[in-house]
Amino acid sequence: MKVSTDACIQGAWTPVTGNVYNVLDIGTGTGLLSLMLAQKNGKIHIDAIELDASAAVQAKYNVTISPWKDRIEVIQTDARDFVVAKKYDLIICNPPFFSNSLLGDDDARNSARHGINLNYSDMALAIKNNLAEGGYASVLLPCSEYEAWDKITKTEGLHVFKRVLIKPTAASAYNRVVSLCAFTKVMEPVSEELVIYELPSEYTVQCRELLAPYYLKL
Repeated sequence: MKVSTDACIQGAWTPVTGNVYNVLDIGTGTGLLSLMLAQKNGKIHIDAIELDASAAVQAKYNVTISPWKDRIEVIQTDARDFVVAKKYDLIICNPPFFSNSLLGDDDARNSARHGINLNYSDMALAIKNNLAEGGYASVLLPCSEYEAWDKITKTEGLHVFKRVLIKPTAASAYNRVVSLCAFTKVMEPVSEELVIYELPSEYTVQCRELLAPYYLKL
């Protein structure tokens, strides 16, 4: 899968607080989110796991040629089997987007976009098993899938406490949401709104400010 604006927004918006030292990137793909978080915070160390062998090779290469290669380790493994002794202060995941939709002809693309190898229940359990008690997780999903995710997290004792609702233009409906969840229960998550485009191919001021540290063209 190619780098998407949605994923870049997730990496840029996700906070990396002063209490975050160990980070887990589930389904790292190209390594984009790991690289963005490493750029954002010079203290963190990241384990980036990826099931697909060719994607893991690409991620390792991207990390190797980056300034943050000493703080990111790419591991080819299945998130469903990944449990280590340490716990993570932050877990980030841009998972397969669709849980009940038609598949295409490309198996690798299907695996990246659809919950074939990692469904929402698997993902919630992987987060629960690896998240530190005071830690939090960042997950990017289509708005159409968010309600199902919110319900599943609660079954694992996780609760969304903050989210950003994303729409392509001011006149559009919301189509993506990045949510933060933790073990602490809240009455209602804090919600923000982000509009991506002001004009076709022209970012809003809000989006430009968010992405400027990561986009050379901005």
